[in-house]
Amino acid sequence: MTVTESDIVELDRIAVREAVRVVGLAKESDWERGTPCAGWTLRRLVAHMTAQHLGFAAAARGAGHEAANWREPEDMREPAGVHRVAATAVLAAFAEPGAVEREFALPELGGNFPGGRAVGFHFIDYVVHAWDVAAALGVPVELPEHVLDAALAVARRVPVDPARRGPGFAFAPALEVPAGSGPLEEALRLLGRVPEEWPVRG
Repeated sequence: MTVTESDIVELDRIAVREAVRVVGLAKESDWERGTPCAGWTLRRLVAHMTAQHLGFAAAARGAGHEAANWREPEDMREPAGVHRVAATAVLAAFAEPGAVEREFALPELGGNFPGGRAVGFHFIDYVVHAWDVAAALGVPVELPEHVLDAALAVARRVPVDPARRGPGFAFAPALEVPAGSGPLEEALRLLGRVPEEWPVRG
């Protein structure tokens, strides 16, 4: 499947809205749960997600080089609400006319990137992070098949260089993909997640 610049903003919107939905399912007792992101509680994961939304929104408007725009919020007493506001901000930034034609400064990724490619980075992050949150809560992630197919296409292009995978990086080393895996499972395993360790609870 080929993901074009004209597709990527809409695909990202769907992934971000699903992430907002699953974050909104968390109860007060859930925020200290572990997650597929090693060493991160659900509260810490959602703080990271919030910071990434704000950073990408700033990058879409030419201010991605400013470190302050990537900081995690200090007040995470209401994680779902804080995350929802940040998600709204990034979707608005990406929807601005010409956003995908701009260059985004993404310091954590080491430089500047064409807007369409940068939105693609955000898209695959939010497919995976939506799953991370859902996995921590023991609920299914709900994304349309065409979104999962697009996510797999992007995941297959993520560099597998061991020097760019593991602690401190966005993704763990890629894992073997069993024959017959669906697009979500394949994408997750290519990005170092182990879906079978996080079953959906009845």
